[in-house]
Amino acid sequence: MAGTASGLLAATACQNPAPNSGAASVIEKILDSVLHAGFPGAQAVVSDPSATHTYTAGAAFPDDARIRIGSNTKTFVATVVLQLSTEGRVNLDAPIEQYLPGLIQGNGNDGNRITVRQLLQHTSGLPDYLGTADPAAHNRPEQVNPLADASRRRHYEPADLVRVAMTMPPRFEPGARSVYTNTNYIVLGMLIERVTGQTAAAAIEGRINEPLGLRNTYFPAAGEIGIRDPHPIGYQRIDGKTIDFTDLDPSWGGTAGAMISTGAELNRFFSALLSGKLLAADQLAQMQRTMPFDRSQTDGYGLGLIHHPSSCGKESWGHGGSIPGFQTANGRRSDGTALTFIVNQMPADEDQSKAFDKAFDELMCTA
Repeated sequence: MAGTASGLLAATACQNPAPNSGAASVIEKILDSVLHAGFPGAQAVVSDPSATHTYTAGAAFPDDARIRIGSNTKTFVATVVLQLSTEGRVNLDAPIEQYLPGLIQGNGNDGNRITVRQLLQHTSGLPDYLGTADPAAHNRPEQVNPLADASRRRHYEPADLVRVAMTMPPRFEPGARSVYTNTNYIVLGMLIERVTGQTAAAAIEGRINEPLGLRNTYFPAAGEIGIRDPHPIGYQRIDGKTIDFTDLDPSWGGTAGAMISTGAELNRFFSALLSGKLLAADQLAQMQRTMPFDRSQTDGYGLGLIHHPSSCGKESWGHGGSIPGFQTANGRRSDGTALTFIVNQMPADEDQSKAFDKAFDELMCTA
């Protein structure tokens, strides 16, 4: 239960050398701080060029835990779209109507006016099919509520989710600003399928997971509501109670947030991406051209990639993700160190959100 776990911490390494004892002590205190903020458990996975070290506190959290990675899925999707751009199969500045005719239309939404690049950078203006997970929020009736039992157990096809979005008017004119919207990445997943003739999951598996040896990174199969072992329990606070929310059908997240991975494999993915192993130099440079977006006053959003400046001046590139049961933050610094920070409960209020963000900032400065 949230708030009851002690600050016991274990540190393991998959390779030598052993972690610096001073840094390990600081990391222990940082993870302990999020337990005191009410999170059941926390894990920090730190990968430098020579070794990966895992630090765990609180609730049972296997060292190689598989967890739902939420919107980190978007970076995998963006990488495949940019690879297709390199191959000349997708023009980032072409309207999405060119690839998916008739999909984006209705209530003022127009696929002729929205480019692939705008979908990647959340500047399309498309409405979001997904309502907030906050039970107190005023979601529109047509939006998918990720905490509702009906959504938790239902299987959605991507076209179902886009149809929900099309019942609402655009949020703003395409290109006017960047507002984080899950619909963008559902459409991009459909683009991948149309261009490659594969499911987006198969394209990601063949283009990213297999070449990098990401054996624990996957899209759940249709109807697969559990997480393959080993994994921690994912908790969620609803109506003041902490409940086990591990099992769910993540199809409502789709190519915007359904994937599962481990901290070590997320680090390997972002390290490979940012060191040029997955994209040509020009495509990676485009991915890193950022603009301000609504989810952060300090971060910048590129094409499926977030630039994060820390309080100590160390900068990183990554993404992060939230999905009922889990929240992750991650980044790779310029010195080659990659970090994934995981808690097995989404923040239940603003205080927990601040505690999570503060801990990630301190980990990025310490690890």
